[in-house]
Amino acid sequence: MLKKKSSYVMAILGATGAVGKETLEILDERKFPIAGLRLFASKRSAGGVLACQGKEWTVEELTPESSFAGIDIALISATDPISREYGERLGKSGIVVIDDSGVFRMDANVPLVVPEVNAQALSAMPRGIVSIPNCTTTPLVMALKPLQDTAGIKRVVVTTFQSVSGTGAAAMDELVTQTKDLMAFRDVKAAVYPYQIAFNLLPHIGSFNEQGDCSEEVKIANETRKILGSPTLRVTATTVRVPVLRCHSEAINVELHAPLKVNEARAALAAMPGVIVYDDPNRKLYPMPLDATGKDEVYIGRIREDPSVTNGLNLWVVSDNLRKGAALNAVQIAECLVNG
Repeated sequence: MLKKKSSYVMAILGATGAVGKETLEILDERKFPIAGLRLFASKRSAGGVLACQGKEWTVEELTPESSFAGIDIALISATDPISREYGERLGKSGIVVIDDSGVFRMDANVPLVVPEVNAQALSAMPRGIVSIPNCTTTPLVMALKPLQDTAGIKRVVVTTFQSVSGTGAAAMDELVTQTKDLMAFRDVKAAVYPYQIAFNLLPHIGSFNEQGDCSEEVKIANETRKILGSPTLRVTATTVRVPVLRCHSEAINVELHAPLKVNEARAALAAMPGVIVYDDPNRKLYPMPLDATGKDEVYIGRIREDPSVTNGLNLWVVSDNLRKGAALNAVQIAECLVNG
């Protein structure tokens, strides 16, 4: 576990990526107690300078020979191979690793944490590693947790509408470029995705398995069960990439064990830390990606009964995938560790 200090030396692996840059902003905003900051990225980014907490920090090339001496906490937000190579190594060396990849999420000896939902899982970190969930799982479990505590959950059906920033900066650039080309009546080229994403939807995120499920859909189901501590919970997902730059949205259908009126559901959700209920059908108030962009909270609206099933509810959820879906969640875990 993390030794208590007044301030900590932190490393960010993948510092120049979309999530890495967001992490620096959040460390600054939340005044995390930093004694030093080591920024690591690929060779092409090495030598660059990034600002955080009033200082400029030089980006170092991440190599097998990189020294991590003196580092207390390492945030990894890069590729799966980077997490595999460095997560285990840093964890064994006594550094607390907070990993954003899917490499360790389903490891029984690695807690998978959303602090508002299961911060208690941080009490046991035998490998020195803690995982943060998929950027769609995080808002999902934050919506489900108060309903689970209030009425119990029998089954979950979720359809996600995921922005291109979930794929990375290159995907954001591709959406912008394709949009400009279409408006100028030029031919569109697809490189990041298998098909044009501008003015289109792709019902396919990740690789397909033999059953026809995408890997993203499998992740959501498995991670939700682990975080909520419900290994037999029935969860099914459909994941869709949409032509939105930032923020993931989700249509969630929940079958509860006990009846729960809409007003009771609204009250339970509104009492959940990190959640904003934005729901007034008469005034056409409901969450949209434009509302949640750059925000820390998970927005929930369109809360209504589902009469097609006993004790059914429908929800619409929107969250900034770069903040609460990734960088913010990692920083909140670090805060739990230093304050716990």
